[in-house]
Amino acid sequence: MTGILLGVMTSCGGQKENPEKAIASVKIEDVEAYGQGNKLQFPGKVVPSMDANLSFKVAGTLKKVLVKVGDHVRAGQLVAVMDDSDYRVQLDATKAEYAQIKADAERVMALYEEGGTTASNYDKARYGLEQIEAKLKNHTNQVAYTRLYAPFSGYVQEKYFDSNETVGAGMPVVTILGMGALEVEVNLPATTYVQRASFCDYSCTLSVLPGQSLPLQQLSILPQANSNQLYTMRLRFPHPDPRIAPGMSAWVTITSCDTTRTEVDVPVTALLKVGGQSYIYLYDAQNGVVKRVAVAVEKLRTNGTAVVRGDVKAGDKVVTSGVHHISDGEKVRLLTPASRTNVGGLL
Repeated sequence: MTGILLGVMTSCGGQKENPEKAIASVKIEDVEAYGQGNKLQFPGKVVPSMDANLSFKVAGTLKKVLVKVGDHVRAGQLVAVMDDSDYRVQLDATKAEYAQIKADAERVMALYEEGGTTASNYDKARYGLEQIEAKLKNHTNQVAYTRLYAPFSGYVQEKYFDSNETVGAGMPVVTILGMGALEVEVNLPATTYVQRASFCDYSCTLSVLPGQSLPLQQLSILPQANSNQLYTMRLRFPHPDPRIAPGMSAWVTITSCDTTRTEVDVPVTALLKVGGQSYIYLYDAQNGVVKRVAVAVEKLRTNGTAVVRGDVKAGDKVVTSGVHHISDGEKVRLLTPASRTNVGGLL
C-alpha cells in the first residue's frame, strides 16, 4: 500500500506545469523630428489684418469730416468731403473745350474720308481729340477725388484734420482699422531669418491672458530688412477670440524643426546597447508588440534626448522605460500615466 502511495506521489510530482511568461509593462513616447525642441522667442504686437490711412488724391480745403474716433464705418461709406468748387470750374471749362475740339476733329476726319484734306491734317485732328479726352478724364477724376470713402468695414482709430482745414494730396485724414482676423507682428534678426525654412510651429502668450498659449499660423516674412535690420513676420490667430484686441503685447514662440535631415530625437532612456550596437524598441499599437531597430547615435543632448539615425521617423512610438526587460517581437503592456489627482495610485 505504501508503495502504491509513493508511486502516485512520485507520478504527480513529475507533472510540472510551465507557467506563461508575464507580459512586461513599458512606457512609450513619440519620436520627435530633429531639433523639435529648439524654440525661439521674440516680443510681438497684436495688429489688425487690415488698416489704412485714408487720404485725398488732390489738395484742397476740407468741407466736412463725417466720422469721429471710435465710429464704425462700412465699406464704401463716405468719410470726408473736400470743397470741390475750383475743380468743378476747371472741369466745366474743359468740357466746353472738349466739345469744340471734338466738333472740329470730326469735321476734319469726315473730309479726309472724302479725300478733301491731307493725312497730316487727319493725324493732327485725331491726336488733338485724344489729348482733350485725356484732359477731360483727368479733371473729371479730380472732382471725384474730393470725396473720400472707406475701402473696407472697420473702426476709425485716428482723425487728423477737422472741417475747414487745408490738406495736401496724400496727407492722412483718418486711420481705419479693419474688422477681419487679428494678426501678430514680430521682428526677427538676420540670424533667425536665415533659419526660416525650419520653422514648423508658432504660438504666443499675451500679458492679458497669463498662462494661456495661443496657436498662430504664419502669413508672411518680408524678404527685406527694415531700418533696424530686422525682418518683419506676420502671423494670424486661426480662430477669432473676443478677448484679443489690436495693440496688445505678445510673446511669440517659434519652434524650429529641420525637416531636411533624416535624424530624429529620442529620449536617452530609449537606447539599448548590445555588443557595441545601439538599438531602440518601436511599439506597434495595432498588435501590441515591440520591434527592435538598430540606430546610429549622432549626438547626446543635455536635455536628456539623443539624436539618432536609422529606420525610424518622427511620430513613431518608442519604448522609453523597460528596454532591458523585453525582446524583439514581444507583446507588452503600456504603463498607465499617473493621474494628477491620484498621485501614486493610492485612491
